[in-house]
Amino acid sequence: MTGGPHRVVRGICNRTRYPLKDSVLVAPRLEARLYDAMLAARAVVCGTGGLTGHMQSICRGRGIPVLLVDPADLADLAGEVTLHLESQSVVVGPDIPARTPSPDDLGSACAVIADLRDIRTVNSCGPDAKRVESFFIREEFLCLAANLRPLDALVGGPAAIAAYGRAVADRLCAFVDALLPGQRLVLRLLDLRSDHAADVTEQAPVAVEPNPELGLHGARWLLGSPAYRDALHALLALLGERLGEDAGRVSLAAPFLTDEKEFVRLRAHLELPDELPLSAFVETPAAVHASTALCAAGAGELFLGMKDLVQFYLAADRSNHLVAGTYQTRHPAVLDGVRTVVESARATRTPVRVFTLGADLAHYLERLPAPDGYMMCTAELLEVLVPGEAS
Repeated sequence: MTGGPHRVVRGICNRTRYPLKDSVLVAPRLEARLYDAMLAARAVVCGTGGLTGHMQSICRGRGIPVLLVDPADLADLAGEVTLHLESQSVVVGPDIPARTPSPDDLGSACAVIADLRDIRTVNSCGPDAKRVESFFIREEFLCLAANLRPLDALVGGPAAIAAYGRAVADRLCAFVDALLPGQRLVLRLLDLRSDHAADVTEQAPVAVEPNPELGLHGARWLLGSPAYRDALHALLALLGERLGEDAGRVSLAAPFLTDEKEFVRLRAHLELPDELPLSAFVETPAAVHASTALCAAGAGELFLGMKDLVQFYLAADRSNHLVAGTYQTRHPAVLDGVRTVVESARATRTPVRVFTLGADLAHYLERLPAPDGYMMCTAELLEVLVPGEAS
């Protein structure tokens, strides 16, 4: 009954009379009591009405498309739907865009790496390698590649602590040497869950926790470890000695945060120089809620860790195949949380990057406001940069 600026419109069905931003309002007929819900919607689907009805005229003036369907079909419209206005049809459930993402869609891309080989692989892929602005590595992955046992080192006394920090720095220096001009390296500080720590620890005591995912790791553990702080200072000192000004090409990210208070406490505990930025990982619903406050607290950048964020939003263990059907990387609640973080970062001019699986990139591009860049694992990133040539 009315058109709009887009040929295809996607959204979550809103069958209430209350406004739900960017939803698709579904109603037997348009009436005055639906006014607020209608204006908040991306589109309207109704079962009765005419081209020049009052509510339809309001929609026409606002560019909100209205699609008339058989009233009997309204009951089937729930969850996510896609309206194809040219064919005047509705698809129930996710409708994956047909287009293939291009390098331009990645923004300032961030490659999630496991070792030095990944940097070399990306940077040898051709002209589009320059689209990769940063490489991200978890400290525990770096330890695995370098055969380091962090917890054992941190209980070994001052000499062992400093040696651990220098060993990590030595590895990072090799990574920086492999960067192209304009690229940087992001180190996610040690986040070793107790069940994983038990596999790589021989001397240090490791707690046995009933639920390690929700246990003492990430920022919680870092806050209780003066030894790690000392190791980090040894790391930063060697980077400065070896790299000089290029030491600034290595930045730090705080893992598994709850809120801005924890972020502020962690920065103070680590005794970081004022000029050294610290980024924040957003991977819990609490951190999503605190995203604006994290930016205000001085987070230099926000990274959305989707793997953990999905499991905590949906209460579905990402490692448990029995709940694989519940663990949905495209769930509307998850995407709403991501949207909140991206918009908060934009409002405070804080850079923000969103992790995505290759299979989800097109979906996110259609449904999320654009972050500064997307984060992807090396092989999947290469499929976008150089289709068919990932290695």
